[in-house]
Amino acid sequence: MESSVERRWYIVQTYAGYENRVKANLEQRIATMGMEDRIFNVLVPIEEKVTVKDGKTKKVTRKLFPSYVLVEMSLGDQSWYVVRHTPGVTGFVGAGNHPIPLTEKEVREVMNKIGQEHVKPKFEINVKPGDIVKVRSGPFEGQVGPVAEINAEKGKIKFSVTVFGRETLVETDYTELEKL
Repeated sequence: MESSVERRWYIVQTYAGYENRVKANLEQRIATMGMEDRIFNVLVPIEEKVTVKDGKTKKVTRKLFPSYVLVEMSLGDQSWYVVRHTPGVTGFVGAGNHPIPLTEKEVREVMNKIGQEHVKPKFEINVKPGDIVKVRSGPFEGQVGPVAEINAEKGKIKFSVTVFGRETLVETDYTELEKL
């Protein structure tokens, strides 16, 4: 395997449930073996979801690629050896001893997905348009009405209420509602 100076992302397979341990072990090995100039990043991609069940909001974190860790490195004999012989690592994704790097498009997709997840968790909303909801808190507490529109990205729901004898669309946080 000849030395490559190009920084690329590679997928490393681990024992199930060992992803965070492998990340910690590998980061320690990089420091103790002076590989900071060849192995740059170790990543366990996760996504966060917010679920509301029985009126309780819960943040759930899950690994995007269970049993895999992403490593950004310049592939060469030494860097390959350091990663491959880290406790918990079962191998690289690729053919035999030749790891195949992720394409730029694949890297962008993963980074976008985890970048967005860290900023805005996804909401798992268990109502649909037409369902009747009741406001549990906020300025419209006690109001009841049918769901008109759902914005899962922002965790907001528009529903219809009667204000001063008129039907009005109101937008509120999903966490303030309960399905009837």
